[in-house]
Amino acid sequence: MNNLFEKLLNEKHTLLADGATGTNLFAMGLQSGDAPELWNIDQPQKIARLYRDFIDAGSDIVLTNTFGGTRYRLKLHNAQDSVSELNIAATEILKAEIANSDREIITAGSIGPTGEILAPLGDLEPEAAVAAFAEQALALKAGGADVIWIETMSSAEEVEYAVKGAGEAGLPVVFSMSFDTNGRTMMGVGAFDLMSLERNIRPQVHACGTNCGIGASEVVAAVLNMKSIAIDGRDPVIIAKANCGIPKFVEGKIVYTGTPEIMANYAVMVRDAGARIIGGCCGTSPVHVRAMRQALDNTAISEPPTLDDIDRVLGKVSDGARAQARGEHEIKARVGGRKRRRR
Repeated sequence: MNNLFEKLLNEKHTLLADGATGTNLFAMGLQSGDAPELWNIDQPQKIARLYRDFIDAGSDIVLTNTFGGTRYRLKLHNAQDSVSELNIAATEILKAEIANSDREIITAGSIGPTGEILAPLGDLEPEAAVAAFAEQALALKAGGADVIWIETMSSAEEVEYAVKGAGEAGLPVVFSMSFDTNGRTMMGVGAFDLMSLERNIRPQVHACGTNCGIGASEVVAAVLNMKSIAIDGRDPVIIAKANCGIPKFVEGKIVYTGTPEIMANYAVMVRDAGARIIGGCCGTSPVHVRAMRQALDNTAISEPPTLDDIDRVLGKVSDGARAQARGEHEIKARVGGRKRRRR
């Protein structure tokens, strides 16, 4: 295999991704309302330090500082004409840090939502959305990305446009959606919908899953639901990147409640639930990622946790996620899916 993402996914049962970008950049001095992507040019040494810290913590996958790198998000900062420059810079900085390490590490080109409302409810037409995602994906490829990493999506339609645009880069593509309350995205997408999307989307993606949301317990429950829905016998690679606890205001600053111990427990539980690509999202520091690395390396794979196990260790699973665990099994049976057999 020529592509590093495909190679490592084939060689390893579990790949550890990184943690938060924005949270850690705020700790380095980024101000609320600023575009993190501008630091790829203005503060490259800080972006390099962020990447290096996650590499040193043991990440197998590090995401580029390009979440808001489409022309629509950059337009908010009058930088819509700098898509190529900012995305290439972010990727090249990461490639340089990886070259200075002694490990094979995947460069994941991060793409987030446009922030626009799609037609017919809004002004963003499908063709324009696809073109914007393609523009960013091609820049990430030019910088040396190994995989295009579409994340924190809530709309199935925007995922479709993002995957279609990203496909123009000719690299592996993955996507993840953010489940908020009751096990669904802001636009009402649940685990069954996500797995149906993965099955039908074109070009075919290499992995799918969930990131961000409202905490580790919901992410583990979502992965259990996803892995129970093996449509047409498919068993796709699942991504899980949970927030590090719940954000709270402490002395005027947002602080996440998750500890390294909680994130270590989450990493093991979500792996046992069936995720093969595991990381942290908002609030997750290199300290948390290091704890996750140690836990994954030193804990044998076990049987999937129950919802009661998740409640006990990570916090209560929402009633909506529990209902999906019951209702979507029935839907799965009607469409001819079959329950995955654990290897």
